[in-house]
Amino acid sequence: MKAAPTMVSLVEDYLERRRRLGFALQSEEQRLMCFARFADQIGHSGPITVELALRWACSSSRSTAATRAGRLKILSPFAKYRLQFDPATEIASSGLCGPGHRRLTPHIYSEEEIETLLVTARQLPPTGGLRPVTCETVFGLLAATGLRVSEALALRGEDVNLERSLLTIRQSKFRNYAAL
Repeated sequence: MKAAPTMVSLVEDYLERRRRLGFALQSEEQRLMCFARFADQIGHSGPITVELALRWACSSSRSTAATRAGRLKILSPFAKYRLQFDPATEIASSGLCGPGHRRLTPHIYSEEEIETLLVTARQLPPTGGLRPVTCETVFGLLAATGLRVSEALALRGEDVNLERSLLTIRQSKFRNYAAL
């Protein structure tokens, strides 16, 4: 009689197959291997169950609801993959441990706050150096245009046309080309 495969070997097989499809899976690998080692250490054999998933998700003494939900979210695609080989596999429903992340309420800066930020940036050390001028310029650009930080940092000299008062954004959030 053939011994049941370890959870570590099942995860390794899953990762190998996904990588052949072009997925990097770096952070997923760490968490899935953590799950697999946990399952093997407690002597679990057989399919993935909701009970096993919850035990792992809650196994850290420092875990928060968001951490637990994030662990289950990482585990879900692996469980769906395993379902095709073992119909007894259970998939934990999303939201079982609450939302995976909490979106922060955005803060809209007032004119006074923006001015204070720019004055403070201008006073950064080293006095007379490039850092204070760069920070003031970037913060001012963000405030004036509504650009995302990544969009502002990706700008190049040729993206600025002062004669036409035009700013070209090449690397927007959705990789669209935009002009302001």
